Amino acid sequence: MDTKPTRAEQEDRRRTAARKVAEGRSCADVADFLGVHVETVRRWVREHKAGGDAGLAGTPHPGRKPFLTPVQQAEALGWLARRPTEFGFPTDLWTAARVAQLVRDKFGVAYHPNYLREWLTKRRQTPQKPARRANQRQPAVLERWLKDDYPALQKKSPPTTPTLC
Repeated sequence: MDTKPTRAEQEDRRRTAARKVAEGRSCADVADFLGVHVETVRRWVREHKAGGDAGLAGTPHPGRKPFLTPVQQAEALGWLARRPTEFGFPTDLWTAARVAQLVRDKFGVAYHPNYLREWLTKRRQTPQKPARRANQRQPAVLERWLKDDYPALQKKSPPTTPTLC
């Protein structure tokens, strides 16, 4: 099969196998017809005898229970609207490691920063690169330079011409 069958399709397949065996076909023939192992058909027949059609019903597989409750997840995402310095970090830059540290401190759950980065990305919280500006930047001096000196430099530079190799 190219795609994974739905739970209903799997149940129908098991019921078909039980019905065909009940009609008198051999387990090997039914297994070949359905493309499964003979032992699988035998198990389905046993389960059908023990519990009828309900014995062949699929069971949900919910997966691992999340470590954080939905309320805790919402709280953790809410932290990102605030400044990291409010939580005692030295700079105003959120990192996955910092969020992981807060989750560990507040909720007692240890996440690896790489996992937490994926978790945040799934919730549309992507890394933001801060604008880099020099600490020594002086806006008044920069504005004067752009107004007075830069136009003169533009006039002096010769136009570039493409060179042929």
